[in-house]
Order: sequence, then C-alpha cells, then structure tokens
Amino acid sequence: MGPVIVPLTLKILVLATVLMAAVYDLRERRIPNWLCFAALPLGVFGNVLLLGLAGGLSSLEGIGLAMLIYLPLYLLRGMGAGDVKLMMAIGAAVGPLGWLQIFAITAIIGGVLGIALAFWRGRLFETLWNTRGILADCLHLRLPYKSNPGLHVKNRDALRLPHGVSIALGSLAVICFGVFR
Repeated sequence: MGPVIVPLTLKILVLATVLMAAVYDLRERRIPNWLCFAALPLGVFGNVLLLGLAGGLSSLEGIGLAMLIYLPLYLLRGMGAGDVKLMMAIGAAVGPLGWLQIFAITAIIGGVLGIALAFWRGRLFETLWNTRGILADCLHLRLPYKSNPGLHVKNRDALRLPHGVSIALGSLAVICFGVFR
C-alpha cells in the first residue's frame, strides 16, 4: 500500500479528536457524542474543501468502511457506540486507506493492551477462554453475550479496556510514524 495523502489540517483534526476521546474514555468510560458529531462533518467538509470531489468521496468511503467493520462489533455488544462513531469520524478525515492503516495498528495495540490488562488482573486464562467462546458463538451464529453475560460491554464485572485509548495510540502511531504524507 503506497502513501496516503492526508492534508495537515485533517491530521490535526484526527489527533485532536482522538486525544480528547482518549481522555474522556479514561475518565468517564465513554466517548461523547458532541466530539464525534463535530469531527465527522469537519472531516467530510475538510476533504471536500482541500481535495475536491475526490476527497469528499474518499471521506464517505472512510465512513462506510468504519461502519462496516465496527458496527457489527457494537451489535455483538463487544464495544460501545462511541467507539463506532469515533472510528467513523476518523474515516471521514483520512479516507478508507488511511482508516485501514489506523484500524490495523489500533487492533494490534488494543490486543497487546488487552492481554497486558488481563495478565495484570490475573484473568488471562479466563480472557483466552472467553475469546474461544466468542469465536465458537460467532461461528454458530449466536450472540456471545447471550451465552455469557460477562461478555457484554456494559457488564460491570467484565474486564474492560477503554478502546478510545487504543484508537488514540493507533492514530498517533500512523499519523506521526506511518506512511501518511
């Protein structure tokens, strides 16, 4: 995959958005709607203004790709709606190829942080067992949180990692050290 062209103003928009989201997610365990609903149209209009019709189409494709991948995770109760809206806002700013890069690094960082948190809390074996159960339920077209209520993102006993932090770290890594130009 070659370099993805993202104008500096849109990179700044993404960084400001994900940093605020991470702080909110750490403090309140949620990502506020006002943040996502402000960043998403700014990403679309910024792309149109800076890159024309092609930028606008790329922005819409980035939103669509984020929805395609993140909405099912929300419907499975594996993450909150704020995570979905935040990734849609990022897609609006960086388009589909940029979003895929951020998604990939975010997934790796989230996986590492999740394993570290499970280990730290003495729940690594339980987490690995639950992962097996999630995969089995999905293969049998069952909702994992129905067979194991502890998997529901809103369950107070669930081992939860604020995904906004992983998204912020993934975005920072790709924008600051990745192949964006």
